Amino acid sequence: MDATTVADAATNFGFWSLVPTLSVLVLAVTIHRPIEALLFGAVIGQIILAVAGDMTVTDTIFAYAGSTLNALRDEDLAWVILVCGAMGALIGLLVRTGSVTVFMDVVARRVKSRAGAIMATWLMGIAVFVDDYLNAIAVGSTMKRLTDRYKVSREMLAYLIDSTAAPVSVIIPISTWAVFFAKLLESVNLAAPGEGFAAYVGGIPYMLYAWLAIVIVPVVALGKLPLIGPMKAAEARAQAGQCVPPRSGKLAVDKHPIDEKPGGKRSVWMFILPIAGLVFFTVQFDLDFLPAVYTALSLTIVAALVFRFLDHHDAFDTVLDGFRTMIEPLAIIFSAYVLKEINGQLGLTEYVLDLALPYMNAHTLPFIIFAIMGLIAFGTGSSWGMFVIALPVIAELAIQTNANIPLVIGATLSASTFGSHACLYADATVLTSHSCGCTSLQHALTQLPYAVITAILSLLGFWLLAA
Repeated sequence: MDATTVADAATNFGFWSLVPTLSVLVLAVTIHRPIEALLFGAVIGQIILAVAGDMTVTDTIFAYAGSTLNALRDEDLAWVILVCGAMGALIGLLVRTGSVTVFMDVVARRVKSRAGAIMATWLMGIAVFVDDYLNAIAVGSTMKRLTDRYKVSREMLAYLIDSTAAPVSVIIPISTWAVFFAKLLESVNLAAPGEGFAAYVGGIPYMLYAWLAIVIVPVVALGKLPLIGPMKAAEARAQAGQCVPPRSGKLAVDKHPIDEKPGGKRSVWMFILPIAGLVFFTVQFDLDFLPAVYTALSLTIVAALVFRFLDHHDAFDTVLDGFRTMIEPLAIIFSAYVLKEINGQLGLTEYVLDLALPYMNAHTLPFIIFAIMGLIAFGTGSSWGMFVIALPVIAELAIQTNANIPLVIGATLSASTFGSHACLYADATVLTSHSCGCTSLQHALTQLPYAVITAILSLLGFWLLAA
């Protein structure tokens, strides 16, 4: 495979394939509404396809409707909807039974300072390593009351959690990330059949972005690295007593319909056991998070009924209310998948790879993979989907140039982690901001300077390691 054949897999629209994603980024920052920006970008992409295909207005509308249906048929999106809905229901039960409050009281007795609250959040994020969604939803929902007490801004809380979501799930191989990418490595011949997990583990030392993201968090949060731009403003606002940022859109988390049951029974074990069960069941079910969430949710409902924390009406009303709290973030994620569908038709990933191919060799390959794929992941919000398209090309180039395979794997996973971490409409970003009580744009803009610093250090590391 060479530079003239990479784009054969899809129609290549050249520079026009970049326009929808660029319009999304500009509009989102301008109007502070990611859903509208994403849908607008998808419409722009559909218009480009319509003009190129000489479609009528009616055909264009039908084509756009087809793109939205194709997005809904995406197995990854269906998985996200089911997981997030079930997690919303589970967190709702933990709130309604008062177990979150009891757990926070236990933690608060051991935390005596702002630095302690920050480090407790960081350590809890690392402990919940099996899935970045579990980390994003559970840790944010749990720790915001404690960090509010010590005047930590919700944006800083979101940064703490997001930096221990995908980065931790990547470098600890007992995670859904490891399962997905291990299978992918085998399918593109970067690992022999049955050796995908071993190849993944071999790349862990070179997953520079993930390592650096985790290490830099306490450095920033504890004031060892100066606060920059929007994060500095957010922390100053929190020190003045306003931890929750001014709304630039409806924050469903601040209008949470679930309150603790007045006068109900409370037990810290109603928090510890469901969360520990999620980790246990995820490992037990071969790191498949969906059946693990279903099992943990079902057992939590049973426990709430058997031990009379809730009656059956209250329990199932709470499950429905918990699912409803996830509607807004799921709407953003759905819109991102519609844009992803349009970008696939435009050949965005193939076009960008095509531009970079002439400059790739054994020395430059890891550096370029991280730079190019990181930018694509950042622009599209697709930390997994685009790698299904790009990894066969990357694998072929790695084999042809005799590049360091573990280093290439590390660069690829680092790029995916950067996209999940930095993009304002990536799944983890949206879910983290939702659970912490700020918008995804507020979270993304305050986090971005530190993500960029981490990315630059990673780029330098890949250049030196490949030398």
